[in-house]
Amino acid sequence: MTTSAPSVSAVSPSALAVEHVSHAYGARKALDDVSFAVEPGIFAVLLGLNGAGKSTLFSIVTHLYASRGGKVRIFGHDVARESGAALAELGVVFQSRTLDPDLTVEQNMLYQGALHGMSGAQARQRGRDLVARVGLADRLKDRVRQLSGGQQRRIEIARALLHGPRLVLLDEPTAGLDIKARADILTLTRRLVDEDRVGILWTTHLVDEIRPEDKVIVLHKGRVLAADSARAVIAAAGADSIGEAFTKLTRGGGDDA
Repeated sequence: MTTSAPSVSAVSPSALAVEHVSHAYGARKALDDVSFAVEPGIFAVLLGLNGAGKSTLFSIVTHLYASRGGKVRIFGHDVARESGAALAELGVVFQSRTLDPDLTVEQNMLYQGALHGMSGAQARQRGRDLVARVGLADRLKDRVRQLSGGQQRRIEIARALLHGPRLVLLDEPTAGLDIKARADILTLTRRLVDEDRVGILWTTHLVDEIRPEDKVIVLHKGRVLAADSARAVIAAAGADSIGEAFTKLTRGGGDDA
């Protein structure tokens, strides 16, 4: 007996599909026909220098900007046309701190829950569970301004998970943190992939945050130069490390886009 191949509709959609996305600020093109996909339940890295277009792409994926061309889909939902369904699958940790420093950790979590239509009881319980999971259960009643930078990042990750997304975007999440805090954030985020199968898109310019098995999307001056496992990118570039491969692929820099 022969078996037919699964239909297109039976194939699980990518966690994130960026399809021919372009964006410009006047005459300056920040993104130029960018396409790549992130599969569910993996740790993917958007790697680029300042000026590569990472921040612009992040803003388009999170629907802060509307792209001038192309589409973005989150688990098959078009961000522009089905923004509610798409963003329900997405958690976000922005590069800039977005917690209210004058509210307690718990109050910040409750406010986020209200934005997602969660009941107070549901948001309170899930918030407590997530804050405990990031190792800060004893700081639940503290005002955010009393926390260190690394602790605030951990709370931001907990908050991003509050509504149960299957994909989390983190924009330069270790920027400004010391070595230990950076390592703690990386360990916490990778544990979400390993234990919960949450997909991660981690934007950075720091090659030491990348493992050989991670998917790496190299973005340079608005264009994708590579999109594969770090191991495959290294091999294709004839390099000995992801840092060397990145240098061979890019050869330039600029101001952040």
